[in-house]
Amino acid sequence: MIGHRIRLSVLALSLSVGGCAMLGGGPWPDTSGTRDGTGPVASPEPSDRGKPRLRPMKVRPLDVATTCSFKDETGYKGNARVSVRQARVEDFSAHVDIPRRGSCNFEMAEFRQVKTAPHVELAAASGCKVRMWEQGRQITVAFADCRANCSGTAVDYLWPILIDAPSGRCD
Repeated sequence: MIGHRIRLSVLALSLSVGGCAMLGGGPWPDTSGTRDGTGPVASPEPSDRGKPRLRPMKVRPLDVATTCSFKDETGYKGNARVSVRQARVEDFSAHVDIPRRGSCNFEMAEFRQVKTAPHVELAAASGCKVRMWEQGRQITVAFADCRANCSGTAVDYLWPILIDAPSGRCD
């Protein structure tokens, strides 16, 4: 009885391995249908009718002006003041408190603008970078290499600030 089960298991394994090889599902292209064996035969592309097509977003100068605050259920909270007109930062300030980790502070006076497209970028002498970009209805304000702007281990838990462009509210 046990020998019979082993033979069935080996047979099933052999068929499944052999079936994969016959289906041509490996990482190499199938060259069997070419005249000279050097590459696959050209075939018409399948129609993509009925499927939505992705389109690139329009690149336009960033425009946002808001003063907002946010707080989540864990106590992570903050506020931001952002004013950008035609991709030129006029005012920027952000403060984020992260429970049991510390806080992070960003003030316009410590930054200079280094980019206007495809995203707005501010850079501080400490190496901290603040990047802002628009994606649909949302403006993202993200931070990178900003340990000098944060106390404790807050920098390790610092998330981007998300601004709803139409309403000016932030998360």
